[in-house]
Amino acid sequence: MISWINHSRKGYVMLVDGINISTSGKIIRIARVSAEGYEFINNPPSFVSDMKKNNIKADIFTFTQKLPDTKPMYLYYMEWDNVAALPITSFEHWWTKQLNDKTRNMIRRAEKKGVVVKIVDFDDEFARGITNIYNESPMRQGKPFWHYGKGFETVRKENATFLERSYFIGAYFESELIGFIKLVYEKNFASMMQIISMIKHRDKAPTNALVAKAVEICANNQIPCLVYAKYSAHGMKKRDSLSEFKYHNRFLKIDIPRYYVPLTIKGNIAIKLKLHRNISQILPENVIVTMKDIRRKWYERGISCRESQGS
Repeated sequence: MISWINHSRKGYVMLVDGINISTSGKIIRIARVSAEGYEFINNPPSFVSDMKKNNIKADIFTFTQKLPDTKPMYLYYMEWDNVAALPITSFEHWWTKQLNDKTRNMIRRAEKKGVVVKIVDFDDEFARGITNIYNESPMRQGKPFWHYGKGFETVRKENATFLERSYFIGAYFESELIGFIKLVYEKNFASMMQIISMIKHRDKAPTNALVAKAVEICANNQIPCLVYAKYSAHGMKKRDSLSEFKYHNRFLKIDIPRYYVPLTIKGNIAIKLKLHRNISQILPENVIVTMKDIRRKWYERGISCRESQGS
């Protein structure tokens, strides 16, 4: 049952059977779970039936299977997606058998430099710390940082989801929050909804220390898998800095089914013609890497020009 619809400039969000669904795209409208990776469809056939009955404004509905089920279970059109997943038996096993010396030394460096990592309550003080981290730099990973410029109230509201099944992990240096993880857990896995640290404190390796704490929490709570978003975007083989970080912390690339369900005649045609894919899924990998480098230089140049005009 669709019980609520909220229109916006980019599309709309609706509540279908208690789950938020958002849409994107102008010509081909694609709907998906708003909190994909942290909220899942338990009965896809029934869910899709409800969407079709209510004639929602979307042409295609896409969803992924939930770990640990990696074999296709449904008859909808499917393509392979992936997640970065770290199998966990115990913290000791991860520390001694899975990590290499370099990564262990990075985690030790954080402690030696005075970084304290701990589970924290989600309160106003913590939300203000997150706000400071978000607003440290307008650029991250070679592109504009979409959290930059957000105020305290917005930050608090956006991070207050799934509180009943979340751990917040803070990395502190001299009582200042310099990094954090929001860890959303299920029975069979926990997912890092956010993991971010201040750029100016990168030399203290807070992100490595945060991952170590997340592994410890999973091990202590008998959660057998830690998920860190996608391992690679659209099957790209060349590893960027983020993929390298996941690799050295021993996350594995796990392929999972992604389904595309046509809701309209246009959606059915779009899937047959592969029009549901975005440009990064179509272009060769070397072209994508070149375009990303050009984009990064363009954004950096724009920021440098604005800073020089303001000085």
